[in-house]
Amino acid sequence: MQALSPVETYLQDFHQRQPGATTAAFAHLRARSSVADYASSYAALAAYVPQPTVPLTVLDLACGDGHLLKLLSDRQGPSLKLIGVDMSQGELDVARATLPGHVVLLKERAQELSVETGSIDCVLSHMAMMLMDDIEQVIKEVRRVLRPHGQFATVVGRGFLLGDVSEILLGVLLPILKEEGTWFRFGDARTRTIDGWTELLARDFENLQFEDLDVDWDPLPHELWDSLTETYDIDRLSAPSKTRLRERFIHALSDLQRSDGTIRTGWAIRLIRAQAKP
Repeated sequence: MQALSPVETYLQDFHQRQPGATTAAFAHLRARSSVADYASSYAALAAYVPQPTVPLTVLDLACGDGHLLKLLSDRQGPSLKLIGVDMSQGELDVARATLPGHVVLLKERAQELSVETGSIDCVLSHMAMMLMDDIEQVIKEVRRVLRPHGQFATVVGRGFLLGDVSEILLGVLLPILKEEGTWFRFGDARTRTIDGWTELLARDFENLQFEDLDVDWDPLPHELWDSLTETYDIDRLSAPSKTRLRERFIHALSDLQRSDGTIRTGWAIRLIRAQAKP
């Protein structure tokens, strides 16, 4: 595997320390759009894979702890072959301990897959592609491994927190990030817009579809804070800065609390679907 970039090095370290963080944040929350309601953002991707009546091979790119693969394997379809790829050994160790033995797991970068050309019917990816270096090479690899007319679907962030909470968090977080000088941007800016994704996919894919999803959540302040500590920008702060941020953030949330103490928020994400050109 090629030497990791600084961003990849950090991501690998984070997921070694906190495997399953993405599953913990998203697997228990419903995801809804103007046209559909899903049990979770993972379920939105799983729904894209048909019940196979013929042999079908699915690749989960940046599979993490294997939650999406588990949803698919629980279907018990005899013709479904599952492959997971991730660059974090910590995540893959958790996946291996929870998934059936027939699920293939590979420690690889998305930019250089060992998977055979034209061998995959469907490539899925959950909350990862907007973080990846050299996204054009990633997309080339996705197209390379897909069969003609193969399906591609990914869930990516389209923002951050829903509602007024987002503005409050940024108001207290940005000054601290500037003080520490630890902030850096992950991935390619084009992955944050529909126009950007259209540009990235247009050469090798057709029938592009975009579905904006809201992952609704009504946490108590301490539950929201605990979840935010497993986001990358906050994870990278020093302990004193985390303490200052928590105090300011919890205080600022008081005006948003409802009678039961909870806060209306959630995550803003986007489901993207496309078909490989023949």
